[in-house]
Amino acid sequence: MKTAIVLAVAALANSFANICLGKGMKQYPTARPPGTAWLLEMGLHLVSNRWLALGMLLLLIFLAAYLTALSWADLSFVLPAIAPAYLLTAGLSRIFLHEAVSPARWAGTFLIVAGAALVSLTYSSSSNTIPKQDAAGPAGSLRESPAGSGGGIPGGSAS
Repeated sequence: MKTAIVLAVAALANSFANICLGKGMKQYPTARPPGTAWLLEMGLHLVSNRWLALGMLLLLIFLAAYLTALSWADLSFVLPAIAPAYLLTAGLSRIFLHEAVSPARWAGTFLIVAGAALVSLTYSSSSNTIPKQDAAGPAGSLRESPAGSGGGIPGGSAS
């Protein structure tokens, strides 16, 4: 349950952060070729635009929730589990940024989320799986061996 709550926070923070960043960058003048002046101007825009500041704060919240989820579950589960944020972002983009989201874009977004949902149904945490050990030590570990006694291969021999 705690993983689901943290993943929901991550998905919501990510979606709203993307909306804030999009809104803040729409207020930026047309992009020029990168250079020193552009870099300074962009830096000023990043710290002075409230939408960009809010977006960056929300991205920090996303990152904290995402890293927390990764400490509890496998990356191969966590990443697809936040895929519903794609649908939320598309919907919020339509509402707050007045973007036209075509039926084909909606269909593609639904396909991505459906595929991710299939992966999410396989939840497991391999970090909770303790590898079996034999008398020689942890399974699959390479350890230093005295010269001629195995050449660094567990259970191996020099010949």
